[in-house]
Amino acid sequence: MAAVDFSAFMDELATVSGRAILPFFRTALMAENKALGDRFDPVTEADRAAEAAMRQLIRRQFPQHGICGEEFGDERLDADYVWVLDPIDGTRAFISGLPLWGTLIGLTHRSAPVYGLMHQPFTGERFYGGGRSAGYKGPMGARTLKTRRCASLAEATLSTTSPALFAANERPRYERVERETRLVRYGYDCYAYCMVAAGHIDLVIEAGLKPYDIVALVPIIEGAGGVVTNWQGDSPAAGGAVVAAGDPRIHEAALKLLSA
Repeated sequence: MAAVDFSAFMDELATVSGRAILPFFRTALMAENKALGDRFDPVTEADRAAEAAMRQLIRRQFPQHGICGEEFGDERLDADYVWVLDPIDGTRAFISGLPLWGTLIGLTHRSAPVYGLMHQPFTGERFYGGGRSAGYKGPMGARTLKTRRCASLAEATLSTTSPALFAANERPRYERVERETRLVRYGYDCYAYCMVAAGHIDLVIEAGLKPYDIVALVPIIEGAGGVVTNWQGDSPAAGGAVVAAGDPRIHEAALKLLSA
């Protein structure tokens, strides 16, 4: 089946996960810390409820498919098709009452990202793509997503979730790029990548990502005309250090500085 054949099912997954999440948003929900040591990596009942609901639907509809999820681990990763799920990307924003989070639903075929959707149920927005095209549905209707042209870093708006998340050997390389850009914004997680696809942000640079943080976003940005790779210029599907750009010219310029 072509990736587009899964679009209706992805919409169903988004609807079900949104119903599981929204009752918890802006409540007195407590977050657990699933990290070791001094790090803070929050998880909530909303995360678990949403991923459980999506897994149940996938197992029922496509029992032969694999699943990679943030909260409940991996199943059949050797399958041709694998669903890659992050029920709440941006949990820190979620527990802070900020709407800068989203549910990431990705699909890989033989390890390559082929379809992705980001759902923000509080704002009622969906960003989706299949690599060759990308679209948006929200309160102001539906439209095709297109990245914007940006000839140089000096004209670019850059986003990263937080410079503090870079490792000691990564942060100076990131800062080389930041110094060359016109405007920098922090704290948007998956929303920043969707703003690249929508033509409002030009560049996102991050590190320490897992597959469920990025797989769903790759077909959206590529479908809108952008470029997503790791810092070596290879596929970002395994996570790690990632750079996403709306214009190939600033993607190339950023890679040069990140590898210098």
